[in-house]
Amino acid sequence: MWLLAALALALLILLPLGWLVYVSVSSEGGPTLAHYGKVFTDPHLQRAIWKTVVLAFWAGLVSLAIGAPLAWLSARTDLPGKRVIRGLVMASFVTPPFLGAFAWVMLAGPNAGLLNKLYRGFTGAQEPLLNIFSMPGLVFVVAIYTFPYVFVMIVNTLELIASDLEEAASILGAGRLRVALTITFPMVAPAILSGFILAVLQALALFGSPAILALPAGFHTITTQIWALFHYPPKVEMAAAFSIPLLLATALLLLVQKKLLGRRGYASVGGKTGQRRSIQLGLWRYPALLGCLAVMACAIFLPYGILTKAAFSRAWAQPMTWQNFTLGNFRFTFFEYSSTQSAIVNTLQLGIATACVGGGLAALLAYIANRRIILGHQFLAFLALAPLVIPGVVLAVGLFVAYTRPPLLLYGSLWILFVAYVTKEMPVGYSQSDATFRGIHPELEEAGRILGAGRLRVLREITAPLARSGIIATWCFIFIGVIRELSASIILFTPSTKVMSVVIFDLKEEGQFGAIAVLGLFMLAMTFATVVMMQTALGRDVLAAKE
Repeated sequence: MWLLAALALALLILLPLGWLVYVSVSSEGGPTLAHYGKVFTDPHLQRAIWKTVVLAFWAGLVSLAIGAPLAWLSARTDLPGKRVIRGLVMASFVTPPFLGAFAWVMLAGPNAGLLNKLYRGFTGAQEPLLNIFSMPGLVFVVAIYTFPYVFVMIVNTLELIASDLEEAASILGAGRLRVALTITFPMVAPAILSGFILAVLQALALFGSPAILALPAGFHTITTQIWALFHYPPKVEMAAAFSIPLLLATALLLLVQKKLLGRRGYASVGGKTGQRRSIQLGLWRYPALLGCLAVMACAIFLPYGILTKAAFSRAWAQPMTWQNFTLGNFRFTFFEYSSTQSAIVNTLQLGIATACVGGGLAALLAYIANRRIILGHQFLAFLALAPLVIPGVVLAVGLFVAYTRPPLLLYGSLWILFVAYVTKEMPVGYSQSDATFRGIHPELEEAGRILGAGRLRVLREITAPLARSGIIATWCFIFIGVIRELSASIILFTPSTKVMSVVIFDLKEEGQFGAIAVLGLFMLAMTFATVVMMQTALGRDVLAAKE
């Protein structure tokens, strides 16, 4: 069983990457680097690379500018409604970025965008206030759905740091600014840099938001350019060669992040008595709260509001009156549009299958690595986390090359999407399972073995009950990831294997904003229902453990 799990993991990761590298250097006359030469000399491809670098850098900075203050306010101050703010940040985190981009097209499109129409109505101006079809617009949309990565990294670090050092510096006469610069910032600096790198990585790998906002603006990013290379006639060799630099860039950034997190230069040494005392904001409490709510308005309130309005409107750009109210968008989306029902079924089938198989495989691999059951367990852990460095579009190119030829002809079926989702979600499942098994001390299992129980009985009666909460969380995280996935699906789907994200993208091409809003709200409802289910299940487990 252990060896079969290891073989399955190696097949999932190494086969598509091996084919990707092979195709990138192959030609009729033998191995060649000509495809790479075209990548770095073609002006259009060079422009796509440069635009991607600009997008990733500025999205990382803006995410840092939003996430770091929010994290500090939530973790170290007496900000009102901190639990609500954290819940809204989680809502932003699980919102598909491409769906947020659709919403902002309706909010800040230069002609029909709601905010621009209100601006023209109040001021009489001819020019729009905002143009979402631009690089600043793209950076803004990417950042408001990427900053939760920065927020989580920094808030977790701040909550581990006791206030003793800061209070000691204040007693010795240091002002609040000096305390922040000399005490707090050095200890949080690795988390800040790591959060910035995570935000950059997300911006590099995104397909949906650039496809919705950058293409109408007249420019490509690397991910949209790779997608364009699959248009007829497909240029698979060029797509493979163009994917390798993005793969190497993400791998390098993750290596840098790992080095930062592995630093030992900044550490707080203390025991359980260390306390974290809230900083009193005084008169700034409510201005700070308004600032937080303004961010949440951009990420949650305004997008969700315009999607709801569009879902119930005959014409989404017109005022919401009784004459403009309709339920026809729901009828069209679910009963008249030919792709919707099959896409929902495909998404649910893939989500459940991926969560069950991927979650089970991830748990098995994490158990092998934690208990060091087989030789080479470190390599298994490395492979399980390796998809972190593979953007979805790059993975899709590798899978397309690997499974469109004998002996594994999966293209055209749901199986290739299933393989893509299991591979893409493996790091999430493995990380959650690894944290779960680290919290279960091996001595509990050893005690059962000493008393005569076999390994399977120990797993069934000791390990599995203790790991139940972590396994439920793994299942839910993978299921949510499948629901919102677009970057790999957009290359691997066929007319009979569409999923909800692809149907939303198709509806955008047809200008069916009402149907987009309906299906988008349905997707969000599925996502939040999964989150509620996870919290309910974990809450019950916690109560059971306490009893």
